[in-house]
Amino acid sequence: MTIQAKFELAYPGFSLDVDLELPGHGVTALFGPSGCGKTTLLRCMAGLSRAQSGRLIVNGDAWQDGATFVPVHQRPLGYVFQEANLFAHLSIRRNLQYGQSRIDEAARRVEFDRAIELLGIVHLLERKPAGLSGGERQRVAIARALLTSPRLLLMDEPLAALDLARKNEFMPYLERLHGELDIPVIYVTHAPDEVARLADHIVVMDAGRAIASGPLTETLARLDLPIRLGEDAGVVLDAVVAERDAAWHLARVTFAGGSLWVRDGGQAIGAAVRIRILARDVSIALEKVTGTSIQNCLPATVGELANDSHPALSLTRLAIGPSPLLARLTRRSAVELGLAPGKPVWVQIKAVALIG
Repeated sequence: MTIQAKFELAYPGFSLDVDLELPGHGVTALFGPSGCGKTTLLRCMAGLSRAQSGRLIVNGDAWQDGATFVPVHQRPLGYVFQEANLFAHLSIRRNLQYGQSRIDEAARRVEFDRAIELLGIVHLLERKPAGLSGGERQRVAIARALLTSPRLLLMDEPLAALDLARKNEFMPYLERLHGELDIPVIYVTHAPDEVARLADHIVVMDAGRAIASGPLTETLARLDLPIRLGEDAGVVLDAVVAERDAAWHLARVTFAGGSLWVRDGGQAIGAAVRIRILARDVSIALEKVTGTSIQNCLPATVGELANDSHPALSLTRLAIGPSPLLARLTRRSAVELGLAPGKPVWVQIKAVALIG
């Protein structure tokens, strides 16, 4: 199951030229700065903008290919904009029913009660949009999109208008959609925390081109094109809460290849979480270090080495079992340690962010 998206579109001063094969499941983040072409690409996928040259195949069905162009109103997709765009004169229930009424009952993939439960909006149904917060309106907009039973869900920076507190309230609902619905999502954002918390696959956009595309963990660990989510390069790993040390407010999380102690985020034992490890928080030793304040020390193998953005620094890709890790150190340190591909080492991880 894949989504094939190939578009060429020219505007005065800007052109889009992408050729992508994306997974037909999970969340794909279109990431990059404002003006790089993320929304233009999303509009082409929706059929809102018609590329001069375009091809879109969604899990085997051609929505655009040569002479074929399925108009936007005939594409089985949901589109969530930055603003909720709800009908102000209708109650929330009637806003949702309007979206659902477009779909024959036999073709419905998401039931009304399921959508409102997933988005936590049962208590809002009899209210009008004007009486809702920005986060509540966006949750209603997503529920309305789900009730059209889409085979593809497009989301254009749905949290951009929310402040940090409202975003933090909203994110668990998006995580529930990710975990419980089998609908592929293309998610436009320039926010690193949203990518790290939600994405399975990432497409990095720049000046109308896709400069990188691949599974999140592997793409973030590339040395030929270090991708910085925010202030630094690093990796995001899927993990499971395995143990809790209540006395010290710590939790041990396991991932493919090892385990780490992190600050306890309150998740249940067995809960799936994500951890983010920045390259600047990883140091390398040739032997296991004792008598140190750093709690996380793991065996690893050196993979690749590459120069960093400053001539004094280098980035090293390491492997802890099948999981990649990045470390930033001075080039002098790399030489003095004799780092080379295949060399066994120990890594000390000074900080780990638990992000969901």
